[in-house]
Amino acid sequence: MATGEVFEPYRLLDGDGGVVEPVAVFFRELQAGGRATGTLRSYGMDLLRWFRFLWAIGICWDRATSVEARDFCRWLQLADKPTGGNWRRRDDGGQQTSVTAARRMRSPNAVTGRLGPGVKYAPASVAHCETVLRCFYEFHCEAGSGPIVNPFPMARRRRAGRAHAHHNPMEGFAPERGGRFRPKLTMRMPRQIPDAMFDKLFAQLGSHRDRALLAFWVSTGARASELLGVTTADIDPGQQLITVIRKGNRALQQLPASPDAFVWLRLYQAQLVDLVPPGPDQPLWWTLRQPLRALNYHAARAMFTRANAALGSNWTLHDLRHTAAYRMARDPQMALTDVQWVLGHAHLSTTQLYTTAPVEDMIAAVLAHHDRRRKGLDVPPGGTGERPRYRPESMRVLFGRTGQ
Repeated sequence: MATGEVFEPYRLLDGDGGVVEPVAVFFRELQAGGRATGTLRSYGMDLLRWFRFLWAIGICWDRATSVEARDFCRWLQLADKPTGGNWRRRDDGGQQTSVTAARRMRSPNAVTGRLGPGVKYAPASVAHCETVLRCFYEFHCEAGSGPIVNPFPMARRRRAGRAHAHHNPMEGFAPERGGRFRPKLTMRMPRQIPDAMFDKLFAQLGSHRDRALLAFWVSTGARASELLGVTTADIDPGQQLITVIRKGNRALQQLPASPDAFVWLRLYQAQLVDLVPPGPDQPLWWTLRQPLRALNYHAARAMFTRANAALGSNWTLHDLRHTAAYRMARDPQMALTDVQWVLGHAHLSTTQLYTTAPVEDMIAAVLAHHDRRRKGLDVPPGGTGERPRYRPESMRVLFGRTGQ
């Protein structure tokens, strides 16, 4: 439950409405470590699943063992996600269950080719939940307020000895041990919005505010929440810079933006004259409907969802960050370290993901290959039964037979 308080933004409640004190203490520890408010909410949702599981089987949280943790991770990988009542049944000529609708959403989108959310929890969600619960019990084990043994143990060692012993400095480090009940995750390639599709998406926007937002997102590579937290004093049109607060380390960073973004921003600001209070600490982005309030992430996401619905696509706000990263990384005159600085990546290996060809380009290249094979334009040497031959002029240069 969101409280709106500064020192306790979220609480985990039990079935009687009482505060779960072990989680409240853990939240204070996270907040003291500089974790963002959104992190507390994310951790709280994982802890809520775990406590509901314990309440259902009648086990106290400090009496849980690795058996309950194992069964919880098994259940999390097999159970269906809970669905809200607003989309459980659809009126499209007949009643449709939420499971059938979710399976339809899981099929690839006809425009973007990406999968929609399915009925099961994603492996990344299961892995995140396991990590959060392991950290929760590690905290209470160290404080002496929980069980003696962490019910979410680390994976068994394959070999004893010091980690990375006799490591070759010319090779990369092997991954450390993960949780014993943590599922294996596959590397997902980031998806960009093609230029033609981005132009169509941009044309669906109905206000200067939305156009300015998309122009800043796709030119700065900032995260959605980072751009929405900008104030009036964070804009420098003369230098074409915008200052954001980074998600991880909460550091201030100036990001260059495109001239078009500042043009749309100036048109938007002209519409806000005498409508919003002036001041350098005032939010830069406001809602369109009265009374005007600071624009939050959920309202911006709803705006982007409406633009997607008009095209039948399922792009996300984070795809705009991927698009900016691909555009910068594929520019031969821009160093990869500069792209790393703009994106705020801690490791260069994360930025290197954008040096590979996008999924759309690889699919187009393979389809073009099949088309050339069909037309007979991609026949390899010797494919027609003839032996490959050297060109006569090359043979004369090689053997010096200039007169022949």
